[in-house]
Amino acid sequence: MAVTIALLVYGSYPLFWVITVISLIGLYELYRAVKMEKSFPAVIGYISSIVLDILILDNAYEYMVLWMIVTLMVMMACYVIAYPAYNSEQMTMLFFGLFYVTLMLSFVFKVRFLEKGILSVWLIFIGAWGSDTCAYCVGKLAGKHKLPSKLSPNKTIEGCLGGIFGAALIGFLYALAFYKDTNYWWQFALIGGVSSIISQIGDLTASAIKRNHDIKDYGHLIPGHGGILDRFDSIIFTAPIVYILVVFLA
Repeated sequence: MAVTIALLVYGSYPLFWVITVISLIGLYELYRAVKMEKSFPAVIGYISSIVLDILILDNAYEYMVLWMIVTLMVMMACYVIAYPAYNSEQMTMLFFGLFYVTLMLSFVFKVRFLEKGILSVWLIFIGAWGSDTCAYCVGKLAGKHKLPSKLSPNKTIEGCLGGIFGAALIGFLYALAFYKDTNYWWQFALIGGVSSIISQIGDLTASAIKRNHDIKDYGHLIPGHGGILDRFDSIIFTAPIVYILVVFLA
């Protein structure tokens, strides 16, 4: 938490490079789920991830599309040349990871680099970790009705609603503490609530991928939490939606 706070407050290139490194570790964990983490096509994915982050930082989106096409073509060349060493599901996961991990996590520094980003960037964590905390507390205290999804049998409808309203309340209180303009109060509450919904979808998405590949955790990098993807599964989804809502609401 101390490192996270320091990076988000300072921003600039240290935050950018840390997010880039986190993306690389997340890609490694995702590729390991399909037993491709040390393959040559995976190396192409790691290199592509770094270049993508640099292009996103420079807002070079037209080149980003071209780079993704080149990456896909090189990966497919590896697939054909090495056939039948890799299967189509493995190659699809390699390319999918660039969107799921690298592209979506890049919105953490994109939000931070916005005007007043030093304040709005915390909405990402309010929508993810704040929502998780509120959902856990409400679920434990008042949870009675299980979610229809089989991905998380311990989660309840009451817990999910508690996460949404809890994140909205935290967003409201956060704006109340830092902004005198009342428009920010409802805007931050709205962003908190919406990002909580997206955060819970992100959490279940990560669980679905793990279930499909019979793994409990993506890694063991963070004691008590698992790997990078286990800790950042919600943030991967909340970062883009916070960016969209902050820009849309101005």
